Amino acid sequence: MNLLRAAATVSGLTLLSRITGLIRENLVAAIFGASAHTDAFFVAFRLPNLLRRMFAEGAFSQAFVPILADVRERTEREGDPGQIRLLVDRVATALFWTVLLVSILGAAAAPALVWLMASGLARDPATFEVATTLTRWMFPYILFVSMVALSAGILNTWRRFMVPAFAPVLLNLCFIGAALLLTPWFDPPIYALGAGVVLGGIAQLAIQIPALHRIGVLPRIGFGLRAAFTDPDTRRILKLMGPAVLAVSVAQLSLIINTHIASRLAEGSVSWVSFGDRLMEFPTALLGVALGTVLLPSLSRARAENATERYSQMLDWGLRLSVMLAIPCMIGLATLAEPLTALLFHYGRFTADDVEMTRRAVLGYSLGLLGLIAVKVLAPGFYAHLDVRTPVKIAIAVLVMTQMMNIAFVPLFAHAGLALSISVGATLNALMLLIGLRRRRSYVPQPGWLRFGLQVGVAAAAMAALLLWVEPRFDWIALQATPFRRIGLVLGLVAAAAAVYLGTLLAVGIRPRQFLRREDN
Repeated sequence: MNLLRAAATVSGLTLLSRITGLIRENLVAAIFGASAHTDAFFVAFRLPNLLRRMFAEGAFSQAFVPILADVRERTEREGDPGQIRLLVDRVATALFWTVLLVSILGAAAAPALVWLMASGLARDPATFEVATTLTRWMFPYILFVSMVALSAGILNTWRRFMVPAFAPVLLNLCFIGAALLLTPWFDPPIYALGAGVVLGGIAQLAIQIPALHRIGVLPRIGFGLRAAFTDPDTRRILKLMGPAVLAVSVAQLSLIINTHIASRLAEGSVSWVSFGDRLMEFPTALLGVALGTVLLPSLSRARAENATERYSQMLDWGLRLSVMLAIPCMIGLATLAEPLTALLFHYGRFTADDVEMTRRAVLGYSLGLLGLIAVKVLAPGFYAHLDVRTPVKIAIAVLVMTQMMNIAFVPLFAHAGLALSISVGATLNALMLLIGLRRRRSYVPQPGWLRFGLQVGVAAAAMAALLLWVEPRFDWIALQATPFRRIGLVLGLVAAAAAVYLGTLLAVGIRPRQFLRREDN
């Protein structure tokens, strides 16, 4: 299977997800603004997202996919398909009952969790109550999305990338439907978004079931917890999940601390950082998540087959693609922070001041985009080797450095300092992961990196020159009066920048076939 084609499939569907996600955020901004209730929603949604990443998409997937690839390889070698079925059923049973218990406990402890996440909201008891209620409503989402992560891990291992990549679109559509249709039925209206989250979790799980049935690996959840937790392969997953949970927890702890700090800054700071994060996540998911999704099962299989050279070549392919695509995204976000923010959010109750505050957060995030994407490529290099401890150690060091940077940056740049700290931390994280892979000889760079870097640099400089010349010539705030003109100008400028960058790449000798050769055999 061609890795670039697979990555393009995931990236295309992720693009659809991010477009619907931006529409979702646009509606939230227009309907609710950067208000106290919006802050309450973002805090409440962050709590189940934190546990989702710990028990589902983060730690679980990192531990589950390499073991599943191992068992599948053993099954094909020994001709015993029952091993796969047994593993999937027992893992599904253990995951379901564990996350159900966590969801119940989380809903009961909602007030304490909200206070720990954002104690600044307690300055207004009504806002704190809204955040607590929303947290209780959205905890069931963790259960649904955990089972979605299990399903996605199975489907990705079988190279069925389309359904898992499309599933997040359904969450966004439920969000949009709730914002447009359900707000009149709730008091305060922000509660409608909580209902949309739960409906989105159900929809994401429902779409996975037919795909799993088609490949004959539909999980069956039972009551045999003892058998599930004592199964040797399940215990291997749990053993890997321990440090993986710690790694994800470290990253989420940084997010909690940042949210806590933002809640104590000016009203709207949590929302400004969240809206900026949404813009930053667009290229991060489009590139980093897509590459990581494709690489982890492919790297795991290469490691199971002891194909060392192919393993290194896939990492090199992922890094080159990351550099080539992340650099223009960094420049685009930095130079077009105001027009992009205005285009996406400057409607309804989202004011010109909100645009400026969000622009500052976007600028801070843009500086670390290459690091954020590179981490998604480099970390699977460790996970595929069943080494989660090294990324954990690096994550802990990055957490400490990020919070030290917050001490310096937040007094200078307020909420934008939080984004800047995350960017610098992500860059350091990527560098340390790269050094670790090089030291253990898991990754040996292919020839031609210096020339490739110069080629990308020339194309990036041409693109930056265009954007820096054109962007200041328009009053993006005043263009709110003519929204279609603003849309046309922003999209036209983005298209022109992409044309200049890609045209320059072709002119300096980079060809698409350079990225089509590397295949997962």
